[in-house]
Amino acid sequence: MNKLLIINPGSTSTKIGIFEDNNEVKSFTLRHEASVINGFKSVIDQYSWRKEEIIKILVDNNENLESFDAFVGRGGLLKPIRSGTYRVNEAMLADLKKGVKGEHASNLGAMIADGLAKDFGKEAFIADPVVVDELSDLARITGHKAFEKVSIFHALNQKAVAKRYAKEKNVSYNDLNLIVVHLGGGISVGAHEKGKVIDVNNALNGDGPFSPERAGSLPVADLVDLCFSGKHDKGEVLKMITGKGGFVSYLDTNDAREVENKAEAGDEYAKLIYSAMAYQVAKEIGSAASVLMGKVDAIILTGGIAYSKLMVRMIRERVEYITEVVVYPGEDELLALAEATNRVLSGEEEAIVYE
Repeated sequence: MNKLLIINPGSTSTKIGIFEDNNEVKSFTLRHEASVINGFKSVIDQYSWRKEEIIKILVDNNENLESFDAFVGRGGLLKPIRSGTYRVNEAMLADLKKGVKGEHASNLGAMIADGLAKDFGKEAFIADPVVVDELSDLARITGHKAFEKVSIFHALNQKAVAKRYAKEKNVSYNDLNLIVVHLGGGISVGAHEKGKVIDVNNALNGDGPFSPERAGSLPVADLVDLCFSGKHDKGEVLKMITGKGGFVSYLDTNDAREVENKAEAGDEYAKLIYSAMAYQVAKEIGSAASVLMGKVDAIILTGGIAYSKLMVRMIRERVEYITEVVVYPGEDELLALAEATNRVLSGEEEAIVYE
């Protein structure tokens, strides 16, 4: 049996889980006050403080840190890499510290896991960060040579539920064609062909369906006009795309449950916007089906909004003609990280070297 400590840092919280093999024994969510977070000049500067907060809650709950077989962090904004589980190494730490692809709280996951692993003579891992890149050559072409499509999506959860579905069907993930839809603060729709995500929308900053707080694809010429209108600076425009887009723009909330409740209570505008999100997701699924040439074994809906029966129903009624629709609500990121690490520790998969 492998005992793992899973660490998932977010912008205002740190989630940690204790797993024995793939069974969650305990989990904690450390909430961080904005005033404390804002006291640090950069995300990397939070390293020692967040690490000590984790140690403190474990000690307070009578957990012996020496008892863990490995420490696992949420992968951060690294260079584009292939899917899999990686041992944390110095090259990875160097890229995270200099923010090779940007600064984000998830960058701390590998760093804290590595710090604890070194303290106790164990190994540290990450798995399937958002920068996993398996795009086909065709998918990279945008329409102008100055731009290339970037792969940023919910790789950890998409890969985890795809492999879970394959296991339940007693087949190899590498033998299936799947469309996996992550419905959360951001929305990503991935075309999984024989174990690789050959096409997926950039779920972070301007591609695909809109989400609770992201605008998704926008009319390009109108966006250019807005940028040169003199009414908004660059930061404000970027915030319109990620942070103040989607539900936030239309309904002044990023809570999908609130929008759903308003829609079901008879608010026609809320119903229109909620339905429009389902409509755009269904369109993206249709696009992914064409990428897979119609050979789709299943459409999988996952993420927090997959708990919404209304959203699932509206998407399902537009796409179930393609193939069966399967729902795995929630994100289960801690479990996904545990499963990925255990596949390495059991010898089912080999850890990849980050270079």
